[in-house]
Amino acid sequence: MSSVEFDAGHRLWLLRTPHSAYAFRLDEADRPRHVHWGAPLTLEQAAGIAPRPSPMDSSFDEPGDERLELPADGGAFFGVAGLGVRFADGTQALEWTYAGHEVEDGELTVRLRDRHYPLEAELRYRAREDVIERRLRLHHTGNDGPITLLRTDSAAWTMPHRAGARLSHTSGSWSAESGLLRENLPVGETTLTSRRGVSSHQASPWLMLDDGTATETGGEVWSTALAWSGSWRITVERAHTGRVTWTGGFGHEGVQWRLNPGEAWETPVFAGLYAADGFGGASRRWHSYVREHVQPRPGELRPVVYNSWEATGWDVDEAGQLKLAALAAEVGAELFVMDDGWFGARTGDTAGLGDWTVNRRRFPDGLGPLAAEVHRLGLGFGVWVEPEMVNPDSDLYREHPDWVLSMAHRERTTLRNQLVLDFGRPEVAEWAYEWLHRLVGEHGVDYLKWDMNRAFTEAGRPGDDDPGRLWVDHVRAVYRVLDRLRAAHPALRIQACSGGGGRADLGILARTDEVWASDNTDAADRVTIQHGYSQLLPAGTMAAWVTDSPNPLTGRAAPLEFRFHVAMAGVLGLGGDLTRWSAAELQTAAEFVALYKEIRPVVQHGEVYRLADPAVSPLVAVQYVLGDDVVVLFLRRPHDYGRPVVTPVLAGLDPGARFRDVDTGEVHHGAVLLNHGLGLGFTGSGYASRLIRLRREPRSR
Repeated sequence: MSSVEFDAGHRLWLLRTPHSAYAFRLDEADRPRHVHWGAPLTLEQAAGIAPRPSPMDSSFDEPGDERLELPADGGAFFGVAGLGVRFADGTQALEWTYAGHEVEDGELTVRLRDRHYPLEAELRYRAREDVIERRLRLHHTGNDGPITLLRTDSAAWTMPHRAGARLSHTSGSWSAESGLLRENLPVGETTLTSRRGVSSHQASPWLMLDDGTATETGGEVWSTALAWSGSWRITVERAHTGRVTWTGGFGHEGVQWRLNPGEAWETPVFAGLYAADGFGGASRRWHSYVREHVQPRPGELRPVVYNSWEATGWDVDEAGQLKLAALAAEVGAELFVMDDGWFGARTGDTAGLGDWTVNRRRFPDGLGPLAAEVHRLGLGFGVWVEPEMVNPDSDLYREHPDWVLSMAHRERTTLRNQLVLDFGRPEVAEWAYEWLHRLVGEHGVDYLKWDMNRAFTEAGRPGDDDPGRLWVDHVRAVYRVLDRLRAAHPALRIQACSGGGGRADLGILARTDEVWASDNTDAADRVTIQHGYSQLLPAGTMAAWVTDSPNPLTGRAAPLEFRFHVAMAGVLGLGGDLTRWSAAELQTAAEFVALYKEIRPVVQHGEVYRLADPAVSPLVAVQYVLGDDVVVLFLRRPHDYGRPVVTPVLAGLDPGARFRDVDTGEVHHGAVLLNHGLGLGFTGSGYASRLIRLRREPRSR
């Protein structure tokens, strides 16, 4: 159980979770200072933690080594400010006075007021399972003139002093997302950021920190994740004293907003989690949190999707889609999604984006006949949309050239032949909602693949004297459109896509059902992508397709069995040109789809154990446990012949239990599985894979 406790004498708050504790206090100047984040403590124990003095007695250093919960300029503070403001007279330093606290519906709010200026801050904390959710609310309480907001981070975090410090995060690019990095943290400031308007392929708004000794199965890990789908910044500081702190929130450096009289400004949640059982333990707790407290409908099983993109590209017509839908139904798919090319003058990426009316040359009677036949086949019907974008060669742009992000007297940069619509304009967001609402309602659309295929440039709004807000306004408007759609169409399901995994974060997952993790469907590359994705996000949110071989992007060939096993590690989908698959391949596909439906509850809702790191081993394994059921996927990529390969052992099982192989009937002892693993019988050095299903046997009486 989680709880919030307060020690009035020490002016200290303690948040307790099932496996951790978080404490902070007010100092003599009413500044909230961090006290503890880690192993469980009682309120009495937390109150006994003495303030940590600075090891340096110098007028060039801060007098103490306790980090602020809301770091801001003012006094002897020389670190990274999470809150930066400028008042009308030029003052930027903040001095707080404590204005009380309250706990409502499990959320702690600590109120602070500036001692002179009309600014109130609310620090908000909520414990959900082992996760601490934090956010900030600012309120302009005066009547005269705005306050300039230079930086408004959601929270700052502090790792306890340890002998070392290591940073884990992901880095990548389009079609190479989620590359996991574990790097020693240097003294100084390390900034992770996206300036692209989306959370980005290049970096993800989360991190993990440890002392350099944590492993997949053991050691202390402190991790945080920002629930935001736009630009962001997280800066980690390792001080010369050894203290490690970090602060993060939406927006990037150089972007400012105005807080007008009477107005409130709220940040997204920046959530934190402490785990004492390694990176795997941290991941499993994050997965549980996402399923229970982030996803809209966590109890649902995600359907097997067929998507037509790699089969047809933009060459879309009714006859071709009907043929693919029939084959998709034949192999057991549950949802058919028509991708790009069904609307306007869209025969490539140069024209038509923004004109969301059915192309009557391709669909003479509209989408009705296709949707009806797809439903008759027993499949859900889905379509691809990209509501935030427009081609300059479109009727929409010709009618509303002012609707795009732009700056006066500057060229409008096109990327992928398109511009970004300014969703921060109410009329643009309303236009998007109205056509999406009609599309879903008139055609019985069950599923939207919501794409977003370029970064922001010229992010301005001519004539607007507070243009920095658009970085936040755009994302919040996208959230509102998604929320309205789901409210109006409760059966609608949505996949989040941004050129693949460019928008995979807790913010978008609160409004969508799954993420398209990468446009790269090459199974060998997907092993690495999916490994990085799983550090924070659960398998039940990760869409993964089986596509053609050789792969259309990489040209790499891989066996059909291997491609299926890799995709079955998440939400299985199909994306190949089924019209070119042989009868034998279609039969094999049907068998794998049927098998996936049997293991789907375990994969999508079970606890995940990563049994090997693809960065160091050509043979990896991912294990899922749900109740008495265990599913293990072994995946071997080609390697040098004769190179020794270690077979991963299983994890998370009762050593005293026995487990029966569902397919062979063979019985295995838990202790043997944990210490010696399973014999796989792999030969050679090429692709190999195997799926093993185990079920725990009842204990004999």
